[in-house]
This record gives sequence, C-alpha cells and structure tokens, in this order.
Amino acid sequence: MPTYIEDVFSCFLYDGSGASRSITNNIDLSTKGGLVWIKNRFNTGGTYTASHILYDTARGMTSGSSPRLITETTDAQVAQSNTVIAGTTGFDLGSSATGAMINGTNNSYASWTFRKQPKFFDVVTWSGNSFAGARAIPHNLGVAPAVIIVKNLTNAVNWFYIQGSFYGYLNTTAASNTNNLIGGYADQPSATSTSFDVYPYSGTSQVNETGSNYVAYLFASNAGGFGLTGTDNVITCGSFTNNGSGAASVTLGYEPQWVMIKNSQAAEDWLIADNMRGMPVGSADKYLVPNTSAAEASYDYIDPTATGFNIKGLNSSQTYIYIAIRRGPMKVPTVGTSVYNAIARTGTGANVSVTGVGFTPDFVRTFDRSGQNAPVVDRLRGNTYRLYTSTTGAEAGPSSTIVTSFDMDGVSFGTFGQVNASATNYINHFFKRAPSFFDEVCYTGTGSATTFSHNLQAVPELMIVKCRSNVIDGWMIYSATLPASSKMILNRDYAELAGETTTWNSTRPTASVFSVGTESNVNNSGYTYVSYLFATCAGVSKVGSYTGNGTTQTINCGFTGGARFVLIKRTDSTGDWYVYDTARGMTVLTDPYLLFNDTAAETATLGSVTTVTTGFALNSSILAAINVSSGTYIFFAVA
Repeated sequence: MPTYIEDVFSCFLYDGSGASRSITNNIDLSTKGGLVWIKNRFNTGGTYTASHILYDTARGMTSGSSPRLITETTDAQVAQSNTVIAGTTGFDLGSSATGAMINGTNNSYASWTFRKQPKFFDVVTWSGNSFAGARAIPHNLGVAPAVIIVKNLTNAVNWFYIQGSFYGYLNTTAASNTNNLIGGYADQPSATSTSFDVYPYSGTSQVNETGSNYVAYLFASNAGGFGLTGTDNVITCGSFTNNGSGAASVTLGYEPQWVMIKNSQAAEDWLIADNMRGMPVGSADKYLVPNTSAAEASYDYIDPTATGFNIKGLNSSQTYIYIAIRRGPMKVPTVGTSVYNAIARTGTGANVSVTGVGFTPDFVRTFDRSGQNAPVVDRLRGNTYRLYTSTTGAEAGPSSTIVTSFDMDGVSFGTFGQVNASATNYINHFFKRAPSFFDEVCYTGTGSATTFSHNLQAVPELMIVKCRSNVIDGWMIYSATLPASSKMILNRDYAELAGETTTWNSTRPTASVFSVGTESNVNNSGYTYVSYLFATCAGVSKVGSYTGNGTTQTINCGFTGGARFVLIKRTDSTGDWYVYDTARGMTVLTDPYLLFNDTAAETATLGSVTTVTTGFALNSSILAAINVSSGTYIFFAVA
C-alpha cells in the first residue's frame, strides 16, 4: 500500500485550552510509533519564552508515562504521566497537560509530528554499557541514517547532532567540532540500513555510559519509498554554501513544507520554518530556534520553489546544513469537500476566526456581496498580501488587518472592510492545493521564453497568471480548450485573444512544467508573478467547454453529487466571468452570481445555473449570457 508524506509528518497549530483535548492530525502514533515536538509560539499578551518539548513512543506516550525532553538545554528527561498520549489519528493532551509549555490558556503552539517509517524517520532507545569499542545500535530506518540526534536521558549532556561531516549540538550555536562520538552518520561504512555505531570519547562514553539511558532520532535522505510507485523522496538532509550576498538556491526535487538549517562553520542559531506558520515567497518567514526558548520571530530567509527553496539573509560565503521535508498532500483527492468549500457569513467588524472549512486552506477569496474589490490571499504569497482579480494592480500589502492567519480549519480575518465590515454579507471561497486539482507557483520573470516547474502532478488545463510586483495589463488565462497561442484576461470581459504567441510561447504545459513567452504580463525580467494551476480531477473538478444552445442544457462534469462551484466565461464574444456557488444558492429558487472581472454587487437570479447530480445545468431564459445559441464557453467546476 502506498505511503505519502501526509501519513508520516504533520505540522499542526493549535491554541492552548488548559484542559484535556485531542489533536487530530491523521498520524498514527499509537500503532506505528514516532515523535511529537511542541513549541509555544506566543501568548495573547505578546511574545512568550517557553521550551521546545519532545515526546516519543520509544520513551513512552501513554497515560501512565509521557516523559519530556527539552532541546535548548542539556537536561535529562523529566518524568511525566498523562501529558501527551499517542493515538491512531494524532495525539491527546492529557489532564496534566495544563501548563504553558504545551497547553496553556491564551497560548498558541506549533506541533511537529514525525511517524516512524522506513526511509523517513525512526526513534530508538538503549541502555549504556561503557563498551570500549564500537557498539552497534539497531534501527528500522531501512537505509543508513543521514542525520542522527542523540540525547542522554539520565544525565545532563548535550544533544549530539551528526550529519555527514558535521558534529555538533542541537542545544547550542556551536559550529561543527571534531568530537566523533557517533558512528553511523551517512558517509561512514559503520552506518548500515539496520544499525549505527556509538563510540567512547576521552575515556568516557557520553553516548554509551553504564547507568545512562539514551534516545536517538534518525532521519533518512532522498531514499524514495513514497508515492504510488514507491520512488518519491519526501525528506532531504543536505548542505549548501551561500554566495557573497548570503543567498543560495537549493534543489530538492519537490517543494518543502518544513526546513531546519544550521551554519556548520560558525556559531549561529538553528532555525526552523514551516508553511503552516508561514514560509511565504518574498516576505518574512515565521521561525523558531530549537537551541533557545525564544518565542516565534520573523525574517525573510526561505522562499519555497516547486523544486526546492531559495534562501537569503545568511552570513555570506558560509556552509549550512539542512533537513527539508516535502509539502503535502501527495494523495490525489477523491471528494471535492476535501479541497474546496464556500462559507457565507456576516462581518463582525472585529478580529474573527472562520472555521468549519473541513481542511487546511491554501487560498481564500472574499467577496463583499454588496460589491467592492474582492481580495485574493494565499498561503504561498503570505497572508498579509492581497491581489484583486478585477484590477491590473500589483500585489498590495503587507497588512495585518485582512487575513491575520491561515488556520488548520479556516482563516482568521482582521478588521479590514473588504473582508470583515460589521453587518456586511460575504462569501469566502476556500481552496486547498492537491495533486491533479490545484497548485500554485511563484516565480521571477526572466524576459526570455522559458519554463517553470510545478507540482500539480497532472497537465494543467486552466492557468491564471498575475504579476505581483508591477501594474501591467492584468490576469492572463490559459485554457486547454483553446489553442496554445490564445489567451483570455480575467479582469476583462474580452473574448478569446488569438495569435498571442508571446504569452504561453505557443506551448502547452506538461505534467511537470508550464511555458511562458516574452510578454510582460507573464515574464518580464525581474518582475515577480504568481500562477494558479487547475486540472480535471475525477469526481472532484472539471475544466471544460461547451457550446450554448439558447435554451437549457446540462453540463456533465462526471460528478455524483453535483457542482458546488462554477466559473463560466464566453470565449467567442465579450462576456463577464460568472461565479456561482451552493453556499449562496444554485437552485431555481435562489441562484445569485458574482463577477471575477467586476466589483458589482451580487445579482440574484432564479435558476440561471443550478447544480444537478452530474454537474450543473444552464437556463438561458433566466440569464441569456451564459447559454447564447452557438456561443462558445469555458468553465471550471468543483464538486
């Protein structure tokens, strides 16, 4: 049975409650085993210093035993019970988990869960015996470990961290040293797929001393083992040397969701960033430091790419080590509710969290139903930046009053009138990035025809590209139903523009790259862009076209429960970009539409586009524009 990154790793954010609760991240810890790493990010009164706390099933994650370790100190483990308890879909915070460390009221937390899985992660324990030579410690990683982190559980000893030729300490800023206490790092013959060696040092075995117990966390690197074919990589442990400006580009073969880095040549903090807390392209990351108890801080270090990450702001001409974990999900969705939802709500005029989305969203567009600019905000660009599909404007921001955060089951809105004015009615459309459904790529233009990688894992059938950095013509649209030399413009009512050879370079995208030509709207040198990519996903989404018949017709999308979202645009003549959703109504009794290319208020109809079991139905007697006889149309629908 295939294994995916979402089966073995989770970054889950939560707010402390001061009481027992369950954290559902869909990671099976009680059956498979693994590690939970928790850090207090901040409290409502401002920044807050609290330790990085680690629990694992090898040492005990039950109601009777859940001892903790702290990464920023040399402290031995502290015995606890009923604190963090392993479950089949995550973990529970038990009745004793009421302190500010992991579950304090008015505190916010990040948790990183690593499940034991060959070619990804393992955790092992042993009792020291002061053996004078190399002692083999068995493991189940299935490959030679690329990173080994060892902690003495009994005594106050450093956290030993071994990665290639780097020998250091997770709890300090120290550069690499020569204390080779652990054999079995990736470049040593004593590292095998079943064991690693521990050695004595200066007459005393700090990793194998009689009377001491130990734990080791083992990480694989580029070992495959994941995805449908079992060949996909999900974790990479490597190094890079930045240039004289402190920048570097790292190729992983996938987009990361979690990155930990450390300068191997100089005393410098360890840094951890992840895309749940915020690791956007072109703006500040939210990072934590495992060698200190400091609260979360912000700085623009890491920009994820479709195939790795770019990094900047580091000490120049230095070598850094890193661990990177692949962004999920890797599974192709099978139901639309796992990747799309719409919520109709009334603004509060005060900060508010909108929940009940049913998944962790990556994209939200908010329409004021009475009419005005509708901001588009997404996780990859950062929650403080917005674009408007009805304008040619560049990206606006940063602003802390629009989307204050992307959450595990929704988003939090600030007080900005376009998203949360008191007593104003809104509709929110939420999308999640997923294979064969939706992907997003941020890129910098080259000025020459080129290709950019993506992770849709299918051929994009609908592409929407917008310049972020500059005011130019607008939102360029590629549709697989049109020639590769044609384009449409989302912020205009224009018909298909044919012969536009410099937009997509007259080249159709593939399952791994999309092409852009020299047109400034998609590829001006030094300008920054965002591209949203969509495809037909069986039973979930449909990108297609139809020809109007002037009366009524049903568009079969292959759905079984009807369309919940429909976007329609006429291509052979001028016409608006019509948006329908079931949250506002897609029935013969209530069927209002909004426009992507206009700030007009919602227009009510009585059944112009209605949901039917296989997709959606059109009625030109209610709204002629969506079904003109012999007119040609493109559409995007989600079940």
